[in-house]
Amino acid sequence: MIEAENLTRYYGPTRAVYNINFHVDKGEIVGFLGPNGAGKTTTMRMLTGFLPPSDGTARVAGFDVFYDSLEVRRRVGYMPETVPLYPEMTVWAYLDYMAALRQLPDRGQVVDRALEACSIGDHADTAIGKLSKGYRQRVGLAQAILHEPEVLILDEPTIGLDPRQVTEVRALIREIGREHTVILSSHILPEVSQTCGRVLIINKGEIVAEGTPDELTAQLQGAERVLVRIADASPEAIEVLERVDGVIGVESVDGEAYQVSCIREHDLRAELAHAVVEQDWGLLELRSVGMSLEDIFLELTTEETEESEDA
Repeated sequence: MIEAENLTRYYGPTRAVYNINFHVDKGEIVGFLGPNGAGKTTTMRMLTGFLPPSDGTARVAGFDVFYDSLEVRRRVGYMPETVPLYPEMTVWAYLDYMAALRQLPDRGQVVDRALEACSIGDHADTAIGKLSKGYRQRVGLAQAILHEPEVLILDEPTIGLDPRQVTEVRALIREIGREHTVILSSHILPEVSQTCGRVLIINKGEIVAEGTPDELTAQLQGAERVLVRIADASPEAIEVLERVDGVIGVESVDGEAYQVSCIREHDLRAELAHAVVEQDWGLLELRSVGMSLEDIFLELTTEETEESEDA
């Protein structure tokens, strides 16, 4: 549904996005994750036809974003980071106006459908300027889906919202994602991990990793990790756990928990439990631990930064 090939964008001599390649399949919700200034918004703008690429190409629903810009815009719903709303207009009047700009037939039905989908029907006659930030975001989503686009592109959709509003908007995006292909950008880790099925991590204008959180963990994690929590453990606990065959290293997490790194694809939980019980220590917890999306993000972006500094 979305294909980017060697997509590049310069602002004068400054390189914002360089030679990125990715795809988004029909029905996917994909997160574009990166720190501020990584190139997320520039990529979104190129995908929507708002900015032309300096090099490379992108296609949305089979149409080139440069040569078939109007066809792309007919198939894309775009919610920018700052939604261009008119505070003096009511929610209904604004959505009706947007439907008129798109020359949509049966505008009343179109607006009603968008109001219902975004759960803002009760505020149809409220001036946008009187709405909370969370409801203004809902209005922005409603205008993006008015024409029932095949692809929905959302740039930082929950920025500036309070925790309750964030939860509501995430649930709304997941619901909308059942009928649309969605790509959203964010620098907020929970935003991506709780909403998206696949993640693209961008840093300094380049894609540095791609996949589901589990796939990224498998790519980056050089060892299996097991958390062992022991009651009344002695100072010898680390040494005892390190003696288990297949253990690479042991790190104390707090006074009674230890993170044990093991050779990949070796399940040593039974051996670790035996080692603890043999010492007459109480085994409180034993479970596998994967890398969190935060671990992955920090490792990739920190590594990239250090390499740049070394260069």
